[in-house]
Parts: sequence; structure tokens; C-alpha cells
Amino acid sequence: MTRIKRGYTARKRRTRIRLFTSSFRGAHSRLTRTITQQKIKALVSAHRDRDRKKRDFRGLWINRINAVIGKNKKKMYNSYRNLLYNLYKRQLLLNRKIVAQIAILKGNCLFMIANEIIK
Repeated sequence: MTRIKRGYTARKRRTRIRLFTSSFRGAHSRLTRTITQQKIKALVSAHRDRDRKKRDFRGLWINRINAVIGKNKKKMYNSYRNLLYNLYKRQLLLNRKIVAQIAILKGNCLFMIANEIIK
């Protein structure tokens, strides 16, 4: 039986992994075993943090809306919860991202929408 030399295949696999981790520091970009471990760890973190990013942005939008509502002197809405409840009750299809943009850029426009909802 002839001897199988698999150097090319193994080297190709290692260089592909090495390209992925080329920006990592120290042994994490040089040693093959730690390279594979760090690649797995990086991909797991990326997958986990995609969901966390969505969660963080939702919280940011809620805080922004709440801050603008709290600054209002008329206090037509005392909480973010009441505003969104009435938005859904009136079937206005504005998600939190859009409402936060309106609140930050044009606070008066948000209160105009709120006045229409109350009537």
C-alpha cells in the first residue's frame, strides 16, 4: 500500500483558519490549536451578540421615547406604556424605532400624534 501524504489538504485547512484569525493577538493568531479554539469562540460570541444587539437597541429606543415623554410639560401621557398601548389600540403601525426617531428629531410631531390618539 502506498503512503498517503496529506500535507496539502491539512495546510490548506490551516491557512483558511489562519486567515480568519489573522487579526487576533499573540498565540491566538499563530498556534494551530489555539487558532481553532479562538475561531469557535469568536463565532459563538458573534452569534450570541447578534441577539443581544437587538435587545440593546430596543431598550435604547424605549429610553429615548420615555425621556421625551417625561420632559413634556402638559403630561398628557405619564408613561411610555400608555402611549404605546394607545398607538396599538388605534392601529397605528409605528414601531419603537420609528417612534424614537420622531421623538428625538421632532418632539412636537410625537405630541401631535399623541393628541390625535387621545381624541
